[in-house]
Amino acid sequence: MTAADWIEHFPPLAALGQEHRDAVLASAHPVRLPAEMRVFDPGSPCSQFLLVVDGCVRVQMIADTGRELVLYRVRRGETCVLTTSCLFGGEVYPAEGIVETETRAVAIPLARFLALIAASEGFRRFVFAGFGQRLAALLATVQDTVFHNLDGRLARALIARAGGGPVALTHQALAAEIGTAREVVSRHLKQFEKAGLVRLARGRIEIADPHRLALRAARTE
Repeated sequence: MTAADWIEHFPPLAALGQEHRDAVLASAHPVRLPAEMRVFDPGSPCSQFLLVVDGCVRVQMIADTGRELVLYRVRRGETCVLTTSCLFGGEVYPAEGIVETETRAVAIPLARFLALIAASEGFRRFVFAGFGQRLAALLATVQDTVFHNLDGRLARALIARAGGGPVALTHQALAAEIGTAREVVSRHLKQFEKAGLVRLARGRIEIADPHRLALRAARTE
């Protein structure tokens, strides 16, 4: 992967003046992350700024009870808000990052990242814009988990992952998506099936009534 291959996926960086664009290109090195790889774990130090060129990294938290909550995903053309926060604050990661699909990315070491932040207004704007957008999305996830009813959250998760076909997710994976326990998801899915909204099969969930499921997804209370 050459510089020309990746920087065009980040228009604000591609639009930097020649000096700062060259500095970004000289600082970044390409990496390939295989599926299921752990990019970081809770308590691990943060030493580089990662920009995803293609693929997907899932960022999630795991409670002491073992319950999982997916915070967000980092996809093509995006950066990780926790990584940015840890780099600025000198903190360790509070969550884990797992590669969902084989991912190409570029990494900028901490020292070069901080130097670019100090030297380039355009690079600063890019980093803080990504941070702000991700933080807003993260707060929306927290709000949805804490304040909205589980039926609506489950319906929205099913619709988001369906893509016109069956949802190929386990009950455990769905529970992680919406921040609850697997047993709770299984119980609510059975209720959805009884109501004719979905059909349950081994390893997949088929949406039987998209219109009524969408109405259920619109509920917040």
